[in-house]
Amino acid sequence: MSEEITVTDNAERRRYEVHVGSALAGFADYHAQPGLLTFLHTEVDPAFEGQGLGSRLAADALDDARARGLQVLPICPFVRAYVRRHPEYRELVAPGG
Repeated sequence: MSEEITVTDNAERRRYEVHVGSALAGFADYHAQPGLLTFLHTEVDPAFEGQGLGSRLAADALDDARARGLQVLPICPFVRAYVRRHPEYRELVAPGG
């Protein structure tokens, strides 16, 4: 993959988006409340699967939540599994999450 990979928070659509060049490759929907982001669903376009974009999306979204001082509630199975595999994000998980 030679095109630039970017992850942005599309607050209007309430989701983080991962782009490869100008193409939307995937997204992670969330619900925002004061101090908390609840991750609901993550999806990567089949044309971009197997390239690590889901992991990049999860990591960048979690890093952004940390930078903003937010806790997370990983309802989405993908984000929940990502946090389990990467203990450096566990302190972000809200109680009960």
